[in-house]
Amino acid sequence: MRRRNLIAKRKVNKNELLFKDQKILNFYTKFKSIVFKDIKRKDFALAVSGGADSLCLAYFSKIYSIQSNSRAHVLIVDHKLRKESSREASRVKRILLKKNIYSKILKWSGKIPKSNIQKNARDMRYALLSNYCKEYNVKYLITAHHGDDQIENFFIRLIRGSGLTGLSSMPEKVKYNKNLKIIRPFLKFEKRDLKYVTLNYFKTYIKDPSNNNEKFLRIRIRKYRKNMEKEGLDTRKIMKTVDNLLSADQALNFYKNKALYRHISFVTKNKCLVNKKIFSDEAQEIIFKSFSDILSLVSGTYYPPRSKKVLNLINRLKGKKFAKSTLGGCIVEDRDNFVLISKELKTKKSALPTYKVRF
Repeated sequence: MRRRNLIAKRKVNKNELLFKDQKILNFYTKFKSIVFKDIKRKDFALAVSGGADSLCLAYFSKIYSIQSNSRAHVLIVDHKLRKESSREASRVKRILLKKNIYSKILKWSGKIPKSNIQKNARDMRYALLSNYCKEYNVKYLITAHHGDDQIENFFIRLIRGSGLTGLSSMPEKVKYNKNLKIIRPFLKFEKRDLKYVTLNYFKTYIKDPSNNNEKFLRIRIRKYRKNMEKEGLDTRKIMKTVDNLLSADQALNFYKNKALYRHISFVTKNKCLVNKKIFSDEAQEIIFKSFSDILSLVSGTYYPPRSKKVLNLINRLKGKKFAKSTLGGCIVEDRDNFVLISKELKTKKSALPTYKVRF
């Protein structure tokens, strides 16, 4: 017997499957065409924060799960980063419940970070979501990242001096690890479109107070964008630039994969040898992308180290005095004509341990 659908517990209201607003129907059709390519009729999970974009995702996922007869796991993360977080998570759950969307709250029970809040919040969120998906054998996670997020990431990385890989920003689909694929169906949507859908269906959404805190670079960039739009640098032009960069990055990935095949040998899952011929045979960008991938693969982390740190490591490896170093959870050692990269064994508990999911 098939497990019940978390998103549609009661008898389906057939009227909900009929979109009376042509604009919303067009948005949903676009969403469905993207997720169906991978998910089809399989189970999937989605992350809901309560913002206008994620509530729109919950609504579209509800319709999709009914149409495809798949099971949707609707997940709310309680980071515990603010004293109001538990109350807000419960409020999001109630908003969803009014529309017969049944959700689970994932609660963080580890150490609460005091610095680099936004990065740590992201790491905590993905740790909880990926642990849940692993526990329930869910292979797909849908997130509500949209076009405005893409543009903000572009400017954040531009300010930090990122290269092509960083500036090309988020792909529509990416492997988080060997067990989980992340799908971002809203990258071609503007936030105002998602807000339109949410207000039409839910009539409300949660406003994140951190969205007004200018100590975060992302919030300052949102305000800069308003001035840039007055000068003619509108959303469509920026998105076209990001798309062009992503296309170029994908072309470089083709040659990076060839370089990995030629120069990299994995001894074990968490240990590999890099032939130093890579430094003479390949272009600088290919070398950079190769080492970024290797460090991420060996350490088992989703995000590689910052580009500046990877480039610094590469420059040191080219020198004659390099012997040993650590970076991104890896130990990097000189071995005559090779570079040995192995996973660093932590003696202390990780800041983001694998917790059994709590509800």
